[in-house]
This record gives sequence, structure tokens and C-alpha cells, in this order.
Amino acid sequence: MLELSPKTNLLEENDYRYSLQDVKEPVLYRNVYQYDEVPKVAFNHRRVPMNMPEDIWITDTSFRDGQQSINPYTPDQIVDLFKLLSRLGGPYGIIRQTEFFIYSPRDREAIRRCQDLGLRFPEITTWIRASREDFRAVRELGVRETGILVSCSDYHIFKKLKMTRREAMEHYLATVKDAFEADVMPRCHLEDVTRADFYGFVVPFVNELMRLSEEAGIPVRIRACDTMGYGVPYTEVALPRSVPGIIYGLQHYSGVRSENLEWHGHNDFYKAVSNAATAWLYGASGVNCTMLGIGERTGNVPLEAMVFEYASLRGSLDGMDPTAITEIGEYYRNVIGYEIPPMTPFVGRNFNVTRAGIHADGLLKDEEIYNIFNTDKLLNRPATVAVGKTSGLAGIAYWINRNYHLSGENELTKHDPLVAALKDWVDRQYEDGRTTSLGTEELETRIRELAGDRFPAKH
Repeated sequence: MLELSPKTNLLEENDYRYSLQDVKEPVLYRNVYQYDEVPKVAFNHRRVPMNMPEDIWITDTSFRDGQQSINPYTPDQIVDLFKLLSRLGGPYGIIRQTEFFIYSPRDREAIRRCQDLGLRFPEITTWIRASREDFRAVRELGVRETGILVSCSDYHIFKKLKMTRREAMEHYLATVKDAFEADVMPRCHLEDVTRADFYGFVVPFVNELMRLSEEAGIPVRIRACDTMGYGVPYTEVALPRSVPGIIYGLQHYSGVRSENLEWHGHNDFYKAVSNAATAWLYGASGVNCTMLGIGERTGNVPLEAMVFEYASLRGSLDGMDPTAITEIGEYYRNVIGYEIPPMTPFVGRNFNVTRAGIHADGLLKDEEIYNIFNTDKLLNRPATVAVGKTSGLAGIAYWINRNYHLSGENELTKHDPLVAALKDWVDRQYEDGRTTSLGTEELETRIRELAGDRFPAKH
């Protein structure tokens, strides 16, 4: 049958419908996933079209997936972080949703307190066990959408659930019907999709979800979960590892609309950000993230990374306030006590700090030479240098100018006598066996000794 596609405005052949392949033995893709070897990337040279949606956005799972890998947040901390998420996402809701547990009284208190803030974005959603009681609890909380787990690889269906594919499908569909009866919009988490038989189970299952959704008149959101981080963004990769292939297949063969399609990835092979961006490029409106990437094992897609990925792809922040990213990092560090690796992009202590003297010389002449963008404007974090063994005259001059907010004719050059004197003192520290960078207070103390009242005390 030929149909005029509303997405491409072309006549497309659409007469093949994938049916469930109820295999007797699990399909584990041992040619790709041999447990004693590094997983292989297989290519089949089949391309799918890039298809960026009109609207793309970010969703957050810090209070669900992220909270499983950190000490539980207090309700006060959740409220504070929720407000920062709202400010970061801006008035147009680029950070569209955030999801919560509902099991404990503390979970429910946090939800109610966030609801009482009256903020439009991010929308509060939940994640629950697939039971009628939990669906009713979601409705009682006044929440419109909830996530439910629908594991889709044979690793989970056969090995964990001890079911056949048909049994698993029937169980999942019954759960979705329970959600519809409770008037709740289900978000189906296709767990382990990058090890699943995509056309033998995933597509037939999602086709049934779409049928039930149409009958009930309630949308179903599909979250494609790269649970183990096996997805790859390259074109022409064979399923089940192809992120473009997964997104294309869910849209083209199951009719999932972009606004109901979301990518959730993990960072086991350092591909979380590139996979999430690829999901956007090939048709998913949503990418699911956590603040600082905190999550199971190696973590989730870092939310702050996708803020800048969005701006890179769209050419605009569209109302987002990235200075909130710096405050989120400081909150995790100072209030929650979470240790952020210092080299972490955007939030680590050293992300825009240089130690090399030759780099500092470039910063002194024009910070654009060695700074990724105007981090002072976009993140409220000016570029700086760490004074150490390799700082040199330029590094010390740059540090003094930044620390004392000197500009224009007041700026010191590397030829200033104070800079030379301070460098002599720094060099002696390392000649005497010091190995660490010099701290702000000890540098300021030595500057006062060398320069007297030339610079006002900052403390």
C-alpha cells in the first residue's frame, strides 16, 4: 500500500507490518556481545535519513535514575535543585520534565513541595512499579505521566523475567491497559534496547502499544533505553547497536511521533552525549539526562552537556540560563557534598583553568585563544590560571589581573616588577620540594608582603 508520508511528503510503501517472533531460545547476539571480549561494532551499510524534529527538548531523571547512585536527596535538596532546573530550562521549557519516585513519604513530600512552587517547567512525572495501586497513587498526586519498565532484550525477558517474548508482551500490554484505566499517560521504558531483537520484538510490541493508545485516546511515550551504553552514533551500523536505526525504526515502522519519542543513554563506552545528540538528529524530540551525569555505573547523559549541545544545534539557548549550571555544580559540591572530578566540563573546578605558562601567555593577550567560549558571560565563571611550577610570568600576571579584577590601563603585564618578584618566590617553593599548586590565600599574602597596599585585601 502506498501512503503519503506527513513527514517526508513523499509516497512511501507501507504494506509490511512486523509481527512478534516468539523464539524458543533467546537471541543474545553472541557475534557482537561475546562476554569475554569487547563488544563489536558491526556495519551493514544501510543508511537512514536524518530527521531533526521541529521541537527538541531535555528531560531530567536526577531524582529517579540519578538518585539510585548517590545518597538519597532530602526534600529540601530536591526543592532547591528543582528550582535551579526550572531556571536553567528557561520560560519555554527546554528542560521539559523531571521524574520522581513515589514510594516513600519523603518522595511524596518532595513532589508536593515542588508542585506548590507553581512552576510551569519542568513538568513533574513519576516512575513506578507496574501495579494498579501505583497508578492510582500517581493520579492522587495529580501527576499526568508515569514511567513503567518494559524490558525488551532477551537477556531480560528470558534470563531475568523467565518469560517468553509473547508472555512478556502480554504482561506489558496488560500493565499499559491498567494505566489507561487510571487515566494516566504511560511512558514505556524499553530497557536494554541496544541488545534487543528490534524487528522481532521491539517493533511488534510498540505497534501494539500504538494500537492500544489509539483505542484509549491517551498518548504513549516511548523511551528507548540504552541501559548498558552499547549504542553507537555512526551511520551504517547494524542493529541493535545503531542509534539512528533505532530511532528511524520506531518512527517509520511503529508510527511513534517525535514528540512521544525519547532517548535515555548511559556512558559505559563514553558515547552518552554523542548518542543523545544523534537521537535528536534522527527524530527523537526528547533526550533524558541527569544533572552532572550522575547515574547507574558510569552515569547518564549529563544534562549540562545537552544544554550546550542544544545551543550548538539550534544556534540559540532559547531562553535557557546556563549560569544556573555553575550554581548546580556549587550546590552539589557545597551542600550535597558530592565530589565533582576537577576536569569535568562546565562544572569541574579546572574546566577553564590553565596551568601551562605558554597557554597563560595566550590568555593574557586574548583569552579567546585558550578558552572554549566566554565562560564568564555564559557560566558566570571567568577563565583563570592555576599558579604552579610551569605558570611562568604570563600565568602569574594573568592570575593577578583576574584575582583583583584589573582591566584596561590597570592590568599588569608580565614585565611588571611585582610579577617578576612573585615568580621568583613561586620558583623557590618548587625548588624546595613543593608539588602542589599555590592557593589563593597564600598568593595574596605574599603579594601584600611584596606590594604593600597596592592591591586592596579581598578577605
